[in-house]
Amino acid sequence: MAEMAGVQLGQIEELILVDAKAPVSFFAYPGKRSDLVPDGCNLHVLASPAEDTTASLEKLCAALGAEQAQPLLQPALRPNRPRGKLTAAKVCKAVGHLLPENAILIDEAITSGLMLSALTAGAPRHDLLTLTGGAIGQGLPNAVGAAIACPDRPVLALIGDGSAMYTFQALWTMARERLDVTSIIFNNASYSVLNVELERVGAEEAGPKARSQLDLSDPVLNFSRLAQGMGVHAVRVETAEELLQAMEYALANPGPHLIEALVPEALNATKRRLLPWLLRALPNLPPSLAGAVKRKIAP
Repeated sequence: MAEMAGVQLGQIEELILVDAKAPVSFFAYPGKRSDLVPDGCNLHVLASPAEDTTASLEKLCAALGAEQAQPLLQPALRPNRPRGKLTAAKVCKAVGHLLPENAILIDEAITSGLMLSALTAGAPRHDLLTLTGGAIGQGLPNAVGAAIACPDRPVLALIGDGSAMYTFQALWTMARERLDVTSIIFNNASYSVLNVELERVGAEEAGPKARSQLDLSDPVLNFSRLAQGMGVHAVRVETAEELLQAMEYALANPGPHLIEALVPEALNATKRRLLPWLLRALPNLPPSLAGAVKRKIAP
């Protein structure tokens, strides 16, 4: 979200782009910035996406005499095994606990994945592919592409239920090509992020008809049965213990697997109403306080 990105980038004075474009926000809402480069920040393009990124970085290191500089590493620290009734945060905790070395992690969990970065930061080295551009539905096809490109590496895809409905046919491709992809679907029966945006855009109190358009419980979706119909091994889990068992089985048996995690919404109605207010307040808070609020919302 533009408000939280603004807090994260707000104190930057020099921004160097390497194989990247200047950051912009997803949505062009009236009164909200689309350009996320802070006022007064100097923008430097070291290498555009069309240029040789590696060579550019090597030349920069040579110019700075930094060839022998050691990278800053995150301390290796896995979260403990979660227990009890499943929540979105416990799913992220289980991923951090079990994520294999050299795995490819696809994150399209949307609101259910707010804790993912914090809970996987100390996991073994892995690649993280996330949503870009704001268009959901890329997660499962992204997992297909990653598995085809790197057949020797396990792929773990975390997908929201609303996102999964855009491109669920990717499961059939996973089965057909025998791809080593474990997909975890967060089934909270809601387009939760769109409920957030409905509040964030400043709309008046939504009526039952508007809310029903963002609900995925009528009829109820059964992702495990849908996956089985496409030839993918699938289970449905409701506790952290069941999830860990299903993940351990999937990681020990290469091939396509789907785990349907039944979870409550990460943002309930009260939190959804508070979030836009907090986001509007962020630019007016002292930087240290704004940073603390941002980390509380999305670590």
